[in-house]
Amino acid sequence: MANEEHVALLKSSSFFEETPEWNVWRQQNPDIRPDLVEARLTEEDLASADLHQAHMRGAVLKAARLSSADFTSADLRDASLGDANLGFATLVDADLSGADLTGADLFAANLRGARLRGASLGYANISHADFEGADLTEADLRIANTVETKFANAILTGCRVYGISAWGLKLDGATQQNLVITPEGEPDITVDNIEVAQFVYLLLYNQKIRAAIDAITSKAVLILGRFTHERKAVLDALRNELRKRDYLPILFDFDVPATRDITETVTLLARMSRFIIADLTDPSSIPKELEAIVPQLAVPVQPLIEGSSRPYAMFKDYWKYDWVLPAYRYENINSLLVTLPEKVVVPAEEKVKALAERRRMIEAELNRT
Repeated sequence: MANEEHVALLKSSSFFEETPEWNVWRQQNPDIRPDLVEARLTEEDLASADLHQAHMRGAVLKAARLSSADFTSADLRDASLGDANLGFATLVDADLSGADLTGADLFAANLRGARLRGASLGYANISHADFEGADLTEADLRIANTVETKFANAILTGCRVYGISAWGLKLDGATQQNLVITPEGEPDITVDNIEVAQFVYLLLYNQKIRAAIDAITSKAVLILGRFTHERKAVLDALRNELRKRDYLPILFDFDVPATRDITETVTLLARMSRFIIADLTDPSSIPKELEAIVPQLAVPVQPLIEGSSRPYAMFKDYWKYDWVLPAYRYENINSLLVTLPEKVVVPAEEKVKALAERRRMIEAELNRT
């Protein structure tokens, strides 16, 4: 049980003052670790309280005002902190294992190195909080607000993340395994990435989202090229003609040097596309992207070349891939518009069907063995 003198001093101190009596006592007695085990501190105003290294296991701090309080290395195991205001609080290396932080406000709190194994953070606001190096094994993060939260080098194994709002997270070096995306009471479905958890759940349970994904992948056509001002008319012609044919044209205009981010983006778009149109007339920025797409993805690629232009030298290496179609050479915009259905769309669609049939045959053969 708690030391009654410590509890009485803490409760009697006014934390509206510049130097609260409690904080002065802590400074004067640096060797004393406050004993607040199972202390009843519901709705107490302890903002800016110095509680570093305090023994607070099982303490009840429901709806307490704890903003900017210092809990460095404090023992808060199994503490009740539901709906508490911990905004900007310091909980570095604190032990919050099994603690109940349901609905708590931890906006911009510092929890570096904290232990939150099995802690409940459901409905909590942990946006902009810093959990670098923290251990959140099997913590409950359902419906938590995690906008711009830092989880670098944190352990997120076995967390429940149903309904989590995950935007702009910092996850460098984080361990993400067996994250449960389903509500309690339903069979567990797990993923290994907190940022894709909400997306996967939508794919599984939201019929409209699934229909939208199906629509995109069945109609999207990725257009790759470097469309300078002089070639803007080609871009418009391609897009307009594809729209007329009920496709969803997605343009990727390489007007900047290729970077890793750009390459990853174009690869993702390629995975979502029915087929790809690659204009090689001015291919100064395309080689790196085709290098990332063609060997890895069996998505039909229809190259285009205007006039007497020649494709870059390394492009000939791609002819060995069955899904790279022969380049179609067009003379001008008008001829491109007239021949696009016959020379571009039809060959690409035939290749889509051929690849689908090949996959079907391979799957059938595997199922027989």
